Amino acid sequence: MRAVTATRHVPAHRSRNAEHSREAILKAAVREFAQEGVAGARTDEIARAAGVNKALLYYYFKDKEGLYGAVLDFTFSGLREQVFPILDSDLNAGEKIVRYVSAYFDYLAKSPFLPRLVQLEMMRAGRNPSPHLRKLVTRHFRPLFEKLVKTFEQGIASREIRPVDPVQFVPSIVGMCVHYFISAPVVRIFLDADPLLPEHVAARKAAVLDVVAAALFVDREHGFRIVQSLHTGATQ
Repeated sequence: MRAVTATRHVPAHRSRNAEHSREAILKAAVREFAQEGVAGARTDEIARAAGVNKALLYYYFKDKEGLYGAVLDFTFSGLREQVFPILDSDLNAGEKIVRYVSAYFDYLAKSPFLPRLVQLEMMRAGRNPSPHLRKLVTRHFRPLFEKLVKTFEQGIASREIRPVDPVQFVPSIVGMCVHYFISAPVVRIFLDADPLLPEHVAARKAAVLDVVAAALFVDREHGFRIVQSLHTGATQ
């Protein structure tokens, strides 16, 4: 007679608790890695901030390098969830790009440690390349860039946007958004004000969208109207 193998049933509440603990670890690790780098980050501090036993951290992520890779994937997966629906929508190409920039900036504003993580990851691409960089490019950067290029091509073909080179324009968008958050410590000293206060972040976002509208659209007024519609929707 064939032996019957019992299927182990994991209670739903235990599964939810495990997912909650894993997410708490990732959120705590984002801050620690962004502030201290991979070498300087302390797993005991991450576990303390997450409110979990240190052994649980190693159970989920094996080691500190594995946790760091999971943090990168966690933060960029969140960005994908915000911007991919916009780029996959039926909106006109110009509005897609403006809404993408708006959503991208908002995500950075809610995740101010992300630019710092990216900066640190780029700095690791030296003598001992990061084991995570290729995965970031393959899983996150390239799919996003390909969607953006397709959107630019559609807008250029319809003559809604100018015949710009996406390979140059997309990094310019990234630079305008990311630099603000990376340079926040300098701006805080330079202006004697906190650049991450909501009113300053909102002013920076408005300036970025204004530049995009002015530089991108064949009919600038059309671009400015799209930007204004976003401002109006945000205040309603």
